[in-house]
Amino acid sequence: MINVKELLFHPIVFVMCLTASNVFMTFAWYGHLKNLADKPWWMAVLVSWGIALFEYLLQVPGNRIGHLFFNLGQLKIIQEVITLCVFVPFSLFYMHESFKWNYLWAGLCLMGAVYFMFKS
Repeated sequence: MINVKELLFHPIVFVMCLTASNVFMTFAWYGHLKNLADKPWWMAVLVSWGIALFEYLLQVPGNRIGHLFFNLGQLKIIQEVITLCVFVPFSLFYMHESFKWNYLWAGLCLMGAVYFMFKS
């Protein structure tokens, strides 16, 4: 029989929550540059705050679940990796920015950070 509590409090749920949260965060932080560029800044703020609400509705429980398995430093490094994994496709495919080698180098630096943060 499936234990719902074990299923909900699984590390993969933490990663899924933070990934979805990061999609909302990325749109809240940067989507207005494309969609609301011709609108007043205060309108972009209000729209971004509305989007950010959904980010926090996923991020807070995600971090609580993640903290059952990881320490604070590990949570932060995982968050940064997820951020880069969400930001690069957003930047390339949604914002139509050109690829920059800095994305690769930043990713490699994060891989090093992951290694050192999770090293016993």
